[in-house]
Amino acid sequence: MTLVTADLAGKSLALETGSLANQADGAVVARMGDCMILATAVAGDPREGIDFFPLLIDYEEKMYAAGKIPGSRYIKREGRPSENAILTGRRTDRPIRPLFPEGLRNDVQVIVTTLSADLIDLPDVLAINGASAALCLSPIPFDGPVAAVRVGRVDGQFVINPTFQDLDNSDLSLLLAQSRWGLVELELTANEITEDDLVAAIEFARPYLDQLMAVQDELVRQAGKPKLEFERLIVPDEIRAAAEAYGADVRAAIQAPSKQMRQSASREMASEIRAKLTERFPEADPAHISEAVESLIKKQIRALILEEGRRPEGRTPDEIRPITCQVGLLPRAHGSALFTRGQTQVLTVATLGGIGEEQLLDGLTDEESKRFMHHYNFPPYSVGEVRPLRGASRRDVGHGSLAEKSLLPVIPPESEFPYTIRLVSEVLESNASSSMAATCGSTLALMDAGVPIRAPVSGVSIGMVSDADRYVLLTDIQDVEDFHGDMDFKIAGTRQGITGIQMDTKLKGLPYDRVPETLEKARVARLHVLDRMAETLPAPRPELSPLAPRVFVLEIHPDKIGDVIGPGGKVIKKLEADYDCKIDIEQDGRVFVAATDAAKGEAAREAIELITRDVVIGETYVGKVVGTTSFGAFVELLPGRDGMVHISELARERVERVEDVVKVGDEVTVKVVDIDPQGKVRLTRKALLPGGEDTSSDEGGRPERSRGGRGEGRTERRPTRRRNR
Repeated sequence: MTLVTADLAGKSLALETGSLANQADGAVVARMGDCMILATAVAGDPREGIDFFPLLIDYEEKMYAAGKIPGSRYIKREGRPSENAILTGRRTDRPIRPLFPEGLRNDVQVIVTTLSADLIDLPDVLAINGASAALCLSPIPFDGPVAAVRVGRVDGQFVINPTFQDLDNSDLSLLLAQSRWGLVELELTANEITEDDLVAAIEFARPYLDQLMAVQDELVRQAGKPKLEFERLIVPDEIRAAAEAYGADVRAAIQAPSKQMRQSASREMASEIRAKLTERFPEADPAHISEAVESLIKKQIRALILEEGRRPEGRTPDEIRPITCQVGLLPRAHGSALFTRGQTQVLTVATLGGIGEEQLLDGLTDEESKRFMHHYNFPPYSVGEVRPLRGASRRDVGHGSLAEKSLLPVIPPESEFPYTIRLVSEVLESNASSSMAATCGSTLALMDAGVPIRAPVSGVSIGMVSDADRYVLLTDIQDVEDFHGDMDFKIAGTRQGITGIQMDTKLKGLPYDRVPETLEKARVARLHVLDRMAETLPAPRPELSPLAPRVFVLEIHPDKIGDVIGPGGKVIKKLEADYDCKIDIEQDGRVFVAATDAAKGEAAREAIELITRDVVIGETYVGKVVGTTSFGAFVELLPGRDGMVHISELARERVERVEDVVKVGDEVTVKVVDIDPQGKVRLTRKALLPGGEDTSSDEGGRPERSRGGRGEGRTERRPTRRRNR
């Protein structure tokens, strides 16, 4: 067993190998506090006939890690990965993928399993460091290590690897990963921070990243295995030189104003070159010819940008594609918007619901529910393809989460806007940057629905093409620049600052000195996009959509929750049926009434107030007789709250039968005489009749009673759950 540790500002991060999963090519247990993960790496044989690297990275959430039993009543096994597990897997994948050698075709699988989750420290930092260490220890070719940390800022001070509690008080959550060549991961959620503050946070993290890389190097020195050689696809020089002769033809084919024209011309040219090379080299491996042609296309696209400063469809590096916006497209939606940027088009629909429609979360985080959701769908027709629909992919989840996190800082809190908010972005057409288009469309849809967001949010992607001596940053990249370029740096924010970032790179590391320039280009582009959006809808509509439910909020004493629910939910079900509304009650006594008809919602709120009013000694009530006995009548004073008039208190004269004075269904005026410690209410009718005497007694003062006056028929409170905002 080999153990190394790093002291990160008083918090220890430990990496251990040799004790678990020893049949894997590489296995590491990473630990911070009581949070532990197991990372394993295994390589298979090369796959024949493929032109990509088959890397698979999975993050497995195990409920036992937090002392939980998963699943429903009938299934007690972990099922489909949670959204958080998918996102953590993607966070682990992005910084590691660029560091495998080009041409590797072996199946490689990295599995990260949570062993212990203390709900204090975030496990995703451990996942990245553990996966990198497992690959470095293994014989698998890998140019690691990769080190990862998270940065928060609490009370103006940066914090390394903040806890969940720290992040609740932080205005940013920045995940960084570094290789020997620079940054390989940057993911940010922030409350409109400036570009300068972000650069300062990155600089704060660099010494800790260097320390974690040194720790992994030491682990490899003590326990690493020799790296295996693998068979590379090497194109013969004569075939590559023959392909280069068609460079001018390829450069002409890749320049076209539309994606379809460019793809069609490129395919035809590639097919023609392959045929000519096959004719010239009949004994050549077809894989060599295909690789030579693909390399030629990539080289010409990059050369066009680096040498001529022009992009395939003719734009300059800083030029943004034409933008058009529409709102209110769908007549029955609460809010809708269509955002189009070049050949990327996204339709976003906003739906508002009651607080009870929030999403419950079952995972290894401290978050139990969320009231703001953004879902992203990327159907095959958006890129002119045919493929079966199989639900949301990992990419769909990742892109949806990026837009959601970028918008979350401007969503009004529940105390100001007591609604559950769901956004769905349908990508109708895609030529790259669809996640940023979804962010822009979501902003417009929210404002169209009348959601009082703090500020509009837009997003843009900055790409890069580089060689050993030069680089060019590209504003608002398209598909061919994403596929053949070096970087996709997605940045979203308001006019005041940045709210979300996700960086993908194909480089072994982005030099740190290019980050400030990238951020500045993104700021300028973000403001341009916000200007175009403001031309269509500059601010949220002053009123909610007439189709959206109206939510009425009132607070009752927690002891009164059972009165509103009633026996077996009888009272609350009747209220919802009578007033065509949805009622949600929180444990602290907050009641949310959601109704499409505002008048019915207000009536339901008033009915709940009536139910939860206290019956007061000495007050007079007009109630309905709900039952009679030989000794008196029961009168409903308030919904669900009865009192009894003794037969001697019904009239001034002697009463032989209760029914001689009152019958079930009669309305009578009564006065509260007493409430005993058990909550039973004693009433009088006689005292209110002309010439009647007040039979209430002042001896000993007002009787002590429980708050809420527990009476007959009272049921236990409906269970409520803790909700984390």
